[in-house]
Amino acid sequence: MKQIKVNAMAYGQLIKFMLEGIYTCEELAEMTGLHYVTVLHYTRELHRAKACFIASWEKDSRGRDAVKIYKIGQAKDAKRERMTASERQARLRQKRKAMKLNTLLAGSI
Repeated sequence: MKQIKVNAMAYGQLIKFMLEGIYTCEELAEMTGLHYVTVLHYTRELHRAKACFIASWEKDSRGRDAVKIYKIGQAKDAKRERMTASERQARLRQKRKAMKLNTLLAGSI
């Protein structure tokens, strides 16, 4: 009788999916049955060993590049888009101005 450890099978599936396409860690966790934190740990260690690279970034709810998307292979990591301090400040001013305008309009009704 051959014994196969479940974790080894799940790790094999993780590598297979990373070779096939580009998936987020959340999608990889769903497909392999591994816990999300375990997938994060495995992908970080693969990245540290230079066995995979960051193929792209996915934006979070605030529009920032926060979610890493890994791919097996050796290549340069995708650049992370960052806003300059002046761009962040301008966006904040615009948001405050819109909130103030909404408050004035709602108060006159």
